[in-house]
Amino acid sequence: MNAQSGRIRPKKLKVRTIFLSDLHLGLKHAQADKVLEFLRHTECETLYLVGDIVDNWALKRSWFWTQPNNNVIQKILRLARKGTKVIYIPGNHDEQFRSFCGQNFGVVAVREEAIHKGADGRKYLVLHGDKFDGVVLNAKWLAHLGSWAYNTAMRINVVVNRIRRLFRMRYWSLSAYLKRRVKSAVEFIGNYEEALVRDAREHDAQGVICGHIHTAEFRDIDGILYGNCGDWVESCTAIVENFDGSLELIEWMVEREKFLAPQDINA
Repeated sequence: MNAQSGRIRPKKLKVRTIFLSDLHLGLKHAQADKVLEFLRHTECETLYLVGDIVDNWALKRSWFWTQPNNNVIQKILRLARKGTKVIYIPGNHDEQFRSFCGQNFGVVAVREEAIHKGADGRKYLVLHGDKFDGVVLNAKWLAHLGSWAYNTAMRINVVVNRIRRLFRMRYWSLSAYLKRRVKSAVEFIGNYEEALVRDAREHDAQGVICGHIHTAEFRDIDGILYGNCGDWVESCTAIVENFDGSLELIEWMVEREKFLAPQDINA
């Protein structure tokens, strides 16, 4: 029992399905420790890895692979060996693994995309989403430039948020701010969402679950449920399916307080 709150902390968040995307393991600013923390405090029947799990782009620029990254991979494989159904859908940053699509990579099923059937019978198209990104498809050099710019923004973020912590201010995201302010970014996100919704409708699905743009979202668009898992570089978010078939977006940096001891929350 927590002496401060007088309540018993739950051991795990138990759900039917978890959808995770954009872990970007190998990127210096990836939060592998938070991913591992999340996986240790959740339990599911099916785990979808919705792309950009390993950041091969970042690893090619500068090799950065830590023990927490190993721990995340080992934890996922351990879950699969113990009976969790793990489906891996590679993204553009780990596209090298697309050559394994349609095969089982050990205990992990590798797929280009998948149709997930919810407990309530609703169908969801699950894919990374980069196939609807014209920059990735037609100007990969520009996509790499965008990746470099994002990493630069993250380095600035580190400095800014160190100062903010001194004044007990909440985390602030420069990249999220720019996405909201830059008109072309807003238009891109809107077009991206509409394209995925159309694709879900063509697959006779009632919803779509994706990643890629690092913008966690969960809403109805023209009668189709659009869910973006977000990322584990900044937002630390995931989509989960409850046992009644309902879906929700989980913000781990908020939810973790229910599971962790007080001394671990600020770690």
